[in-house]
Amino acid sequence: MGMSTRFAFVGFRHSHIRSLLNLCRARDDITIVGCCEEDAATRSSLAAESDVEITHSDLRRMLDDVECDVVAVGDCFGRHAQRLLVALERGLHAISDKPLCTSLDDLTRIEELALKRSRVVGCIFDLRDAAPFVKSRELLLAGEIGEVQAIHFDGQHPLLLGKRPEWYFEAGLHGGTLNDIAVHAVDLIPWVTQLRFQAIVAARCWNARPPQALHFKECAQAMLTLENGAGVIGDVSYLIPDSFGYDFANYWRFTFWGTEGVLSAAYNSPTIVLHRNGETEPKSIATGRGLPGGYLDSFLREVRGQTDGLHLPSADVLHSSRISLLLQRAADSRSDDHPLY
Repeated sequence: MGMSTRFAFVGFRHSHIRSLLNLCRARDDITIVGCCEEDAATRSSLAAESDVEITHSDLRRMLDDVECDVVAVGDCFGRHAQRLLVALERGLHAISDKPLCTSLDDLTRIEELALKRSRVVGCIFDLRDAAPFVKSRELLLAGEIGEVQAIHFDGQHPLLLGKRPEWYFEAGLHGGTLNDIAVHAVDLIPWVTQLRFQAIVAARCWNARPPQALHFKECAQAMLTLENGAGVIGDVSYLIPDSFGYDFANYWRFTFWGTEGVLSAAYNSPTIVLHRNGETEPKSIATGRGLPGGYLDSFLREVRGQTDGLHLPSADVLHSSRISLLLQRAADSRSDDHPLY
């Protein structure tokens, strides 16, 4: 492979893919060779903008027309798998917006094909890149709070009904709120703590607000254990008030409880708060800059044959995706409520 890695993009029906597109544009070792959008309405809206030039309306046609090394996927969640499989079948590497896919069967096919073709699968798991969590990892692995025994995370989002893409509320295209959002925490926690997940204890999704789409269960909670017996509890509901949006103070807030202290970090906070046993005043620790674009750097290193010290290896992407899909399955199949009255 030459110095420049060639990317072809497919699907612009979620804004996340723009962040990857912009990261690619900013690098001199990446060439963007094509952009495909198969949805006619989205093509029309993109045509009115100046920052995305759609070159094709069919993925296979684009891959016939251009030579590329990587396919970047940003379509409706329910269509990610099909796009990824087309790329892998052609012997191309692939990187996707999260979630990677919406069914365990599709994930197995992706895993098998990536292994067979020796291709790398990446995902926009960018919480690993955020300064508060890069610093949290450093502090936790240095033993600042002893052994982690419990974790709580808030991953709530604003629903932004009327602004959020309409396909979210179409059956079969979203795939579940745990798989959509909790996958970020499922990916981050083992990386920050160096502890693997051991078991799913409970998971639940429910519909609280959009009456026009009762199948869209926008509220979600989960409970898991780590390999050392530590407990993890999280909420990823779409319940942040729209007026606060993504600036909400508790947006992606993680609290780690250890044998020697407590560490709290949030995406929107420039400081980490540390309460250590034996001290009577909390410490505020600056987070620093983080690793912007770290997931893409790692993906490119792996594509180019490097395997040492990867920030987000393909194996982690696939493993985190499987756990989040198992969480979603646990929520979708649950029947263990115990009424109190």
